[in-house]
Amino acid sequence: MTRSDISKMTLGDLAERLGARLVGDARRRVTGLATLSEAGPDQVAFLANRAYLKDLPGTRAAAVLLHPQYAETCPVDRLELDNPYLGYAAASRLFDPLAGREPAGIHPSAVVDPSATLGERVEIGPQAVIEAGACLGDDVSVGAGSVVGADTTIGAGSRLHANVTVYHGVVIGARVILHSGCVVGGDGFGFAHDGSRWHKIAQLGGVVLGDDVEVGSCSSIDRGALGDTLIGDDVKIDSQVQIAHNVQIGEHSAVAGCVGIAGSTKVGRHCMLGGGVGLAGHLTLCDGVQVTGMSLVTNSIHAPGVYSSGTGSMANAQWRKNAVRFKQLDDMAKRLARLERTRGA
Repeated sequence: MTRSDISKMTLGDLAERLGARLVGDARRRVTGLATLSEAGPDQVAFLANRAYLKDLPGTRAAAVLLHPQYAETCPVDRLELDNPYLGYAAASRLFDPLAGREPAGIHPSAVVDPSATLGERVEIGPQAVIEAGACLGDDVSVGAGSVVGADTTIGAGSRLHANVTVYHGVVIGARVILHSGCVVGGDGFGFAHDGSRWHKIAQLGGVVLGDDVEVGSCSSIDRGALGDTLIGDDVKIDSQVQIAHNVQIGEHSAVAGCVGIAGSTKVGRHCMLGGGVGLAGHLTLCDGVQVTGMSLVTNSIHAPGVYSSGTGSMANAQWRKNAVRFKQLDDMAKRLARLERTRGA
């Protein structure tokens, strides 16, 4: 949708595009989205979390995306959906200023190897580099200063924002988004030690990203040592995430910021890893596993569910006492076992 289309958007148009039931003026024009508390009379707000229900009576929005159960308390026009958060996601794409813009073509300062293959409507920004044998599908956008390595393939509709580095021999699917500063296909952390010094192990594998993957800024996905590092379709990876060599992540999983996944670990489909989670190497997480933030996983998980480790924050004085007790747990367990045996005798 172009900027001109956005300026002409009405509530009726929005309802039709979202599949929502409109209760209000279908001809009313809207220009964007905002929160319940901040929306003006030409903006649409949404209610998807009960925590913000308190802001609904006072909203000045043109209309509110909400579940029908909250209809009676809405003081303005409303767009009713069974899943208002999903509706908000769709609406956000309609009002995205980057959506629908015409590609700028190839900037004169970009360096494109003659052996590279470019599809239709490809955009390559200033100072970007496309190396030998690379293949960019239709509607691919490569931002300023980004590098696409030799023999790398990028699927149709994918976007590399500014200063993204994709190494050689990487395969990227369709509609992938790579944010600034992320690195895909760098060497995995592989070294052999002879007793006195380290010897580098050449990383001979690659990286394969499926369709509709998104990788946040300053995240790294290392290439495989022999086989490939595999990221499945529709996987969402937040900023500042480290994914080591030969890791596999199944379709539709989500990885929050500052997660670290050590080498050769396999994460199943529909998994969710909270912020700061650490996964040790050579583990397997089955489908449907959720790990809460700052947890450390050191053993494979074979049953779906929610898993946590560590302790929540508390006053320092209390934490120090508990830390001492943690060190005494083994001794306490042995004493308890002896006591039980004595009583049993």
